[in-house]
Amino acid sequence: MNLKCPNLFFIILIALVALAGCDRAQKVVIDEVPSDTRMDTPSTDVKSAPVKLISLIDYLEGGKEGYLAWVASIAPTLQAPEEIIRIRSYDNIEPDMSPNRLVEFEFGSLTDARTYFTRPEIAAIRDETPNRASKVINYTFIQDVDNTFAKEEGDWQIKYVYLIDYGPDGKQAYFESLKEIPTEAFLPTQLKAFASYDNYYDESPHRLVEFEFATPEDADAYYALEEVIQADTAQVERQAGKWSRVLHKFELRSDHINE
Repeated sequence: MNLKCPNLFFIILIALVALAGCDRAQKVVIDEVPSDTRMDTPSTDVKSAPVKLISLIDYLEGGKEGYLAWVASIAPTLQAPEEIIRIRSYDNIEPDMSPNRLVEFEFGSLTDARTYFTRPEIAAIRDETPNRASKVINYTFIQDVDNTFAKEEGDWQIKYVYLIDYGPDGKQAYFESLKEIPTEAFLPTQLKAFASYDNYYDESPHRLVEFEFATPEDADAYYALEEVIQADTAQVERQAGKWSRVLHKFELRSDHINE
């Protein structure tokens, strides 16, 4: 995303909408990375676009410390292959809320992701994960590189995650509705990075949208801005049940930061 065009950002920002539920909530293994022909109408070139695989995890009852100890033992193995660009893990800011944990695997391409997850040592960790958690949900997303920016590079402490379903009118109707957002919106300084992704399988959740902040106070201040409140309220009224949204708030952990 070009920072000289703040209206484009807010076109995406104010229309944040997300799924009310998840039909695949009981999946407990990482999806096979798909072939490049599965999605009919991706918004970006799936052969060259960056890929993010996310895991939404609930700890076993009373099992968080054991899970984290296991992660500490496998983190070097997960980080070693050359295909992986970055792994980050987060805890839900509200510890009693599901999902308890977010893990993100970032790759330069689908080919790299496929190679990574078929390595024997990575496959063994993948197969063990369901034994360490009460629930693991996995999704494959392709980055929408035209709607992504970082004002500053860094590992920002707070991440707000939206999972979006387009609703019965479909993806095109969703993006057409974004054009109605006023262009006078601007980029608040509290926001450090923004990224959006399409579900590779073109299924629920259709889209992943992430906002990153340096501190919880910055996040609170951002969402308290009059311009954000007014624009968001207008968009909620405009969508009128055509889609829904869920927001998860996460805080960065140090499990996979090894730079």
